Amino acid sequence: MTKVTKRDSCRLCSSNKLELVVKMAATPIGDAYMPKEEAAEKFPLDMYLCMDCGLLQLTEAIDPAEVYGPYIYRTSDSLGLVEHFGKYADAALAIAQPAEGTLAVDIGSNDGSFLRFFKNRGMRVLGIDPAEKIAKEATESGIETVPSLFTAELAAEIRRKYGPAKIVTANNTFANIDDLQSMLKGIKKLLDKDGIFVIETGYVLDLLKKNIIDNIYHEHLSYFAIKPLDTFFANNGMELINAERVPTKGGSIRCTIQLNRGKHQRSEAAEGMIKAEGQEKLHEPQTYRAFAQRMEMLKENLNKMLAQLQSEGRKIAAYGASVGVTTMLHQFGLDKSKIMFLVDDNKARQKLYSPGLNIPVKGREALIDEQIDYAVILAWQYEKPIMEKNKKFLEGGGRFITILPEVKTI
Repeated sequence: MTKVTKRDSCRLCSSNKLELVVKMAATPIGDAYMPKEEAAEKFPLDMYLCMDCGLLQLTEAIDPAEVYGPYIYRTSDSLGLVEHFGKYADAALAIAQPAEGTLAVDIGSNDGSFLRFFKNRGMRVLGIDPAEKIAKEATESGIETVPSLFTAELAAEIRRKYGPAKIVTANNTFANIDDLQSMLKGIKKLLDKDGIFVIETGYVLDLLKKNIIDNIYHEHLSYFAIKPLDTFFANNGMELINAERVPTKGGSIRCTIQLNRGKHQRSEAAEGMIKAEGQEKLHEPQTYRAFAQRMEMLKENLNKMLAQLQSEGRKIAAYGASVGVTTMLHQFGLDKSKIMFLVDDNKARQKLYSPGLNIPVKGREALIDEQIDYAVILAWQYEKPIMEKNKKFLEGGGRFITILPEVKTI
């Protein structure tokens, strides 16, 4: 039985004023694609809003060892992400102005793609990642990586062994931590007095505006906005000095933080974003209930279209086999009675089965080999590259169905 920790207080401010605002379908662990068909335990994905600080969050956290131990995702799997990290590293270096040989630490470093940019600029680097296989591969590739979860104890050990870190980063990781207050204790132990801590994480405003349902899964325990983060850091001896929106993962924020009384001046950007969040009513329950209603409408429209196509004898597949696709399949009720198989261009995912629904994953040649008529693009962020790679399918009469921002046939 998988260990699940249920909390009744806010992850950022510890308030017990949590209100259920988005009821989600329960799903298995999203990235647990399996080599054979088998049953899978499901866990709640319901979303709660803190009525005090405004954080949107899951209240049930799965044991991290269950989620990350068998992890198969790699940074290099995401189209364009490595290139994005190169520009991001340049921006962090411009702020920190590190001397050659100072330390950069990345929490949740995955395959080391991000740290490689700092290493190439003369910094010492250290990755921290609990996925043992990926951590081992990263170390063998020249990016030393500790195969562990980040803790305050580990931070103290790293500082003793390597010295203080001028730059600490956590990319698409901060939202995955249940005990964020303990994490900050570790950051403060590790960070140089003039160092910077930078996080990049999904932005809840983009999730709402673009209906990014595939960013909702068990790894993502928190769905951040600037206002609750600003308060959180201030309450824990740190200062948010800059915030900006970035395009990754459908829409993210990058926040730069320093220790209290650090040398960097706070920019006006954070205040501007906090004001905009208020105008968007980002911390009010009805905003999220409207999002839930839009998801129900998408589900209804998609299933109506698929039912009509099946009544005409059409053969249907879907494109994408990621952690977020698991959420979409369960939330929209897409099982093997509606979807013959999933297509994914990542060979590591082919010949596996989707978590809980056991839909087989195949290469794109299966669209033609099995005479598929329609393919639903679940990996919606890669719609254009998918179209480019599958011209033969389209030229042969095949059609794609997109579901975000609306259901339509191409």
